[in-house]
Amino acid sequence: MDITVNILLTIATAATPLLIAAIGELVVERSGVLNLGVEGMMIVGAVGGFGAGYLTGSPWIGLLAAIIVGALFSLLFAVMTLSLATNQVATGLSLTLLGLGLSGMIGTSFVGQPGVRLPNLDIPGISSIPVVGKLVFGQDPVFYISIALTAAVMWFLFKTRTGLTLRSIGDSHTSAHALGIKVIRYRYLAVIFGGACAGLAGGHLSLVYTPQWVENMSAGRGWIALALVVFASWRPWRVLAGAYIFGAVWIGQLHAQAFGIPVPSQFLSSLPYLATVVVLVLISRNKRLTMMNTPASLGQPFVPDR
Repeated sequence: MDITVNILLTIATAATPLLIAAIGELVVERSGVLNLGVEGMMIVGAVGGFGAGYLTGSPWIGLLAAIIVGALFSLLFAVMTLSLATNQVATGLSLTLLGLGLSGMIGTSFVGQPGVRLPNLDIPGISSIPVVGKLVFGQDPVFYISIALTAAVMWFLFKTRTGLTLRSIGDSHTSAHALGIKVIRYRYLAVIFGGACAGLAGGHLSLVYTPQWVENMSAGRGWIALALVVFASWRPWRVLAGAYIFGAVWIGQLHAQAFGIPVPSQFLSSLPYLATVVVLVLISRNKRLTMMNTPASLGQPFVPDR
């Protein structure tokens, strides 16, 4: 039972950064913007969060720094694509490459340094309840933030007037502009929110999942988060389910290696990425599912009439 509980705990921990990054990107894409720089924003959030936590001794300050760094990095993308109307795909890829290189340079002095870990929630008398106590009341704070964030985004997109406006921009920015909606302003806010989420996801990696700095520690999670948005057909609750499925695959391959299953370790390590490719192939075969919730203006530049 203890082994099962520990596995479930590690699955939740592995799924949390995927969920947060994917939820942020979902809001960005609902506004009609395609930001492929999630990986870059995650890794700068990870190094920024670790650095701030290490220098101040406070994981909470580190977490806040990760959010700010991610948001600032996304602002660079927003200026390029929304104000200067550059190609969103090329700019997003450039953002990822910049983030990987910049984080490696900044994090050189942090390699091998002891990190500060965000402690798990501990409610006396409740967290010690067998099975349920650890799973429900003994997680790290970012886990609860991720669940609350998913619920908040679901409510915002489908129950509020502002959410409806954001979705209308994603479906037709030209029509929204004709109705007097400030398209660029909404998209700026959506992109910054997505960057803050990606930064928080990166901070979770360096302050909770592995409380230390390792170059390229995001390990492709940003790309998996992008795939999750498509897998979920732009629905928040499906992102939640998908994040935990991918988290289970991620942790499953680690336990398979630990148990000595006679399969090459390189193949087991590739399982999360293989699962991503398989899911995308299956989704692309179903045109109806792909087009059902896809924002019609996704990836299209918008230049308001002068």
